[in-house]
Amino acid sequence: MPMLDGKVAIVTGAGGGIGREIALAMALAGAKVVVNDIGASLTGLGETSATPGEQTKAIIEQRGGAAVVNTDSVSDWDSARRIVASAIDAFGRVDIVVNNAGILRDQIFHKMTPEEWRAVIDVHLNGSFYVSRAAAEHFRAQSSGAYVHMTSTSGLIGNFGQANYSAAKLGIVALSKSIALDMQRFGVRSNCIAPFAWSRMTSSIPAETPEQQARVEKLKRMTPEKNAPLAVFLASDQAKDISGQVFAARNNEIFLMTQSRPARSAHRSEGWTPELIAEHAMPALRSGFMPLDRSGEVFSWDPV
Repeated sequence: MPMLDGKVAIVTGAGGGIGREIALAMALAGAKVVVNDIGASLTGLGETSATPGEQTKAIIEQRGGAAVVNTDSVSDWDSARRIVASAIDAFGRVDIVVNNAGILRDQIFHKMTPEEWRAVIDVHLNGSFYVSRAAAEHFRAQSSGAYVHMTSTSGLIGNFGQANYSAAKLGIVALSKSIALDMQRFGVRSNCIAPFAWSRMTSSIPAETPEQQARVEKLKRMTPEKNAPLAVFLASDQAKDISGQVFAARNNEIFLMTQSRPARSAHRSEGWTPELIAEHAMPALRSGFMPLDRSGEVFSWDPV
């Protein structure tokens, strides 16, 4: 029996890239799929179109699957509720939510505008909350459900020029953990994937210097479909005991990412003054400081 037989999945941002590959993989695994995509540009600006979503739907149907297209935006509460309603209207239930929709407005921090900040937060973080919250009512009523959220090593580790994106993606990790804690008693699970792939979301990475060009060539080898098997597994009943975790998928590698825990401590029974902190606490803690590195410096080896 297919791993997602009888399930209904919502995949946001499924008109291309990672979202499309996840939608296709879930359909092949037996799920009926709501293909959500507004069909906008990478920045979220300009004209919208149903064409990307319709293309994904057509591929699913050509392979014998079932899908409907939804073009509502995740970044609005009422619109997000319509996304979930489209699953109920078309297929009678919802079992899986994949929060994948995203935009980029990269800008160095001291030049980032409030509009650039809000636009990215609205789609990634607020959108993940809105769609998840709308589905939660159904998950609770049926005592089952699975969330798969797309985070990023830009948030987990760091990157240049992405304060808005990084903050949103790390916020999604906290959102996922909170969902996992709050909805565990209803049989609902919530996990994150930090995907590695060359797609529209990464095509804006600079490739001007030889080092940058080499990095881009490495990324191009990591195609979007490499992330889909992990998403299918986490959405399936075979992952029924996995919740609140953060994974990364990098070509043929799967990583379990650490989450924040105390690394070192310093204690003084009489308490601390600023001077004593400088003299004793910081020297004791310094060896545990995290470096100011970026995702590419932590994942420095070639993908296998």
